[in-house]
Amino acid sequence: MLQERISDAEFNRFKDFIYDRAGIRLSDEKKTLVTSRLSKRLRHYSMTSFGTYFDLMTELGREKEQQIVIDLLTTNETFFFREPKHFEFLANEIIPKINRNKRFRVWSAASSTGKEAYSVAMLLDDKLNNNLWEILGSDINHTVLQEAALGLYQQDRIDGIPTDYLKKYCFKGKDEFEGKLLIDKGLIDRVKFIYVNLTLPLDEFGTFQLILLRNVLIYFDNETKSQIIKKVVLKLESGGFLFIGHAESLKGFTHGLIRISSSIYKKP
Repeated sequence: MLQERISDAEFNRFKDFIYDRAGIRLSDEKKTLVTSRLSKRLRHYSMTSFGTYFDLMTELGREKEQQIVIDLLTTNETFFFREPKHFEFLANEIIPKINRNKRFRVWSAASSTGKEAYSVAMLLDDKLNNNLWEILGSDINHTVLQEAALGLYQQDRIDGIPTDYLKKYCFKGKDEFEGKLLIDKGLIDRVKFIYVNLTLPLDEFGTFQLILLRNVLIYFDNETKSQIIKKVVLKLESGGFLFIGHAESLKGFTHGLIRISSSIYKKP
């Protein structure tokens, strides 16, 4: 019979694993979530014990299974034009001052299913009216990255998209895509999605004038958070902006950034 609830000892093994691999600290309140999300893997292998599954998952050569666990245990809640004040700041304070002769690069550093990246893309395409911009979206979860690259979403999850942007950049699905919404291919082609683990050394994918690192820092402890911010600041150009979530704080580890508001920082 499948084990109904993960034991404290088993939970601590997965807790240490996800912290070591992704820097995410799971609280004890996440036991139910871990039980629910990993039960399907136990059923897949016809196992009854979380401990037995952990032993299998951590065997040499089981990297694919380890990534599945990371995908299952990372949170990916997101929606279009989340935290509107950031998009107002981008439209009113950043875009009017952009050098139109230089490519404007944006990094959505915890992009999940891509709704944040496509929200920025709609705004840039509408306001800049040129091709001198590009967006990189990244995440640690392979599953959501695949969804993001498709740009295909449920129509009941599109709250927040302005009506004129819905008409200009979104298309209702038909037949087998009934009930879904597809982002305009022109925008999809301008947004690239890649796998990035923020706790590891960052690859050479250039620097950016705007980095969005929103609603992900809350999952890290202060030491990991400080290390991530230090690396992200190196990816930010002088005069560039960093957006974090409204419920997050960089108090004690701004690494030289100037605080513009509670969730907006600028690199001198």
